[in-house]
Amino acid sequence: MGRLSELFAPETVGVIGATEREGAVGRAILENLHQEFVGEVVPINPSHETVLGLEAYPDVASAPPLDLAVVVVPPPAVLETIREIGEVGTQHVVVITAGFAESGGEGARREAELREIAAEYDLNVVGPNSLGVMSTPVSMNATFGPESARDGSISFMSQSGAFITAVLDWANEQGIGFQDVVSLGNKTILDETDFVREWGEDPETDVIIGYLEDIDAGDEFIRTAREVTEETPIVLVKSGRTDAGAQAASSHTGAIAGSERAYEAGLEQAGVIRASSVQELFDAARALSGLPAPESDGVAVVTNAGGPGVLTTDAVGDSTLGMADFTDETIDKLQEAMPDEANVYNPIDAIGDADIDRFGRALEIALADPNVGSAVVVSAPTAVIKYDKLAEVVIEKRQDFEKPIVTSLMGGDRARAAETVLREFGIPNYFDPARAVSGLNALARYRDVGQRTSDEPAAFDVDRERAREILERVERRDDNRLGIESMALLDAYGIPTPPGEIVDDPARAREVAEAIEGDVVMKIVSPDITHKSDIGGVKIGVSDDEVYDAYEDVVARARNYQPDATILGVQVQAMLDLEGTTETIVGVNRDPQFGPLLLFGLGGIFVEILEDTSVRVAPIGENAAREMVDEIRAAPLLRGARGREPADVDAIVETIQRLSQLVTDFPAILELDVNPLVAGPEGVQAIDLRLTVDTEELS
Repeated sequence: MGRLSELFAPETVGVIGATEREGAVGRAILENLHQEFVGEVVPINPSHETVLGLEAYPDVASAPPLDLAVVVVPPPAVLETIREIGEVGTQHVVVITAGFAESGGEGARREAELREIAAEYDLNVVGPNSLGVMSTPVSMNATFGPESARDGSISFMSQSGAFITAVLDWANEQGIGFQDVVSLGNKTILDETDFVREWGEDPETDVIIGYLEDIDAGDEFIRTAREVTEETPIVLVKSGRTDAGAQAASSHTGAIAGSERAYEAGLEQAGVIRASSVQELFDAARALSGLPAPESDGVAVVTNAGGPGVLTTDAVGDSTLGMADFTDETIDKLQEAMPDEANVYNPIDAIGDADIDRFGRALEIALADPNVGSAVVVSAPTAVIKYDKLAEVVIEKRQDFEKPIVTSLMGGDRARAAETVLREFGIPNYFDPARAVSGLNALARYRDVGQRTSDEPAAFDVDRERAREILERVERRDDNRLGIESMALLDAYGIPTPPGEIVDDPARAREVAEAIEGDVVMKIVSPDITHKSDIGGVKIGVSDDEVYDAYEDVVARARNYQPDATILGVQVQAMLDLEGTTETIVGVNRDPQFGPLLLFGLGGIFVEILEDTSVRVAPIGENAAREMVDEIRAAPLLRGARGREPADVDAIVETIQRLSQLVTDFPAILELDVNPLVAGPEGVQAIDLRLTVDTEELS
């Protein structure tokens, strides 16, 4: 393991604040350690010579050297205690004490100082406000929870200590075991990324799971998790929503791509499997910890009961998997082996009087089919089926064919002995067939993670200095927004825009229009007027002779609509032939956890009505940009549906990448919309631009 090895495998653990007082957290932690831990437990309490029969020490300095210090002192004493721990050279600390940032102003100041002390002594701190940590290889329960974890290969982190106690109580009943368990608490120093990195290096951890309410540094988490998931699956339940998605946003992208979508995109890019419930979390973990991923999505269902077989088939239909199409050879073999009343076309219903031999033969034939990647064995209790014997058959076939098998041996006491046997061979049993399918689905999702090809973001030749000059214009404005007057920003990054210019008098407007072939489009340029068309601030198809009057008209309409609006001029722009083109949107909303969130979708007036969009966390490469285009429901329009000439998808993909580079180069860009980005057979053109800039980030 890595730098946290002593946190999970200490030889000496000190409990600072250990006590014999009934009901005290310091007593509960000491009792848990004293009863089970294979190493030395050291109580530290200046008021006692012994605690629970163990020799106690007045302070950290007088105690034996500690590999791990567990702090359970009152909040005002925590900081001095942490400094003492740092002075004696102990590197790993778990702060149980609450009363930090979660409690308000004074607690937040205390937590900030804790962070400074930890940095000074290079301490690895879990918490504060933590339930504690567990590690089953050394029988360490350094928590104040009532349950210890069973041995297993799942490592588990949670931001909720109460969630850990509830899960352990349930998991012990279910026979689910763990390698390490961590209550993250306030995550002042060590956070989810640290533990993902640590467990990714641990050969004894087969699956990493977690309950998270937020992710502090989303970009770092994505990079770390992407590496870890190459070898170790990660399954997370993410609850809670940040304020970012709910706050009023000044751009379409900001309104559509809220923080929850950032989590969805970030976790997907990291290769993390996101579970929608605690049940799904553990159903996935049980399958991933013991079974290989299926080579194909075809599922065979073998059952002795028609109803559960249908339920299983429905569950497969609701998943990313599919019912396997048996070959003719498989059908022939099943017909020979099964009675006439049996169904042999998947799901295989061996009917209620099926004995072990018939069940085993049906499963064997199904697994031999090249179209079958995995199997679900579903059984209702009957007088002719003994579940322990059926478990032996399943184990045998699992070993013979090396394909994942999950079971749904429905029942209570009858199934428990079989579950124990199956568990030893990594085969999970679920009472509900739908949960069995969910477990298989997790295996397939993890397989897909491994098959994804990630590529490095392209480095386009761009004019950064020109882009910076344009962004710095906002410093001379009363607000932090820029609009079409900043279209040159896109030009600086190689994103095509129609010929044109912003002018401040009608005569110059006429000159610009005459230099452009064909009619022009004229738009009022004002940071205070968002929906220009609604007020008559846009003129389309203006001829050279009409330019002067059109200029005067759009300015007058803007003045009448909003007398105090800042008018920067009028944009005179070449009018595009939009026949056969599709209006799209590319945009960015900077998420507080994950950074720049790219958005692509159907644009124009439909963007917020249809919300047909895809998102990724920047920076991204060509593969991810192409996936964004493919994911929207309107993708067939871009590829030439119903006789339309295909749009230049490569140009769209390149534009998304160039925008990714722009917002990565300039963190000051908080929000940005290119809407519409008109996509046609000959390429793309950015027609309109709006962005919001963080002026402090520019300096």
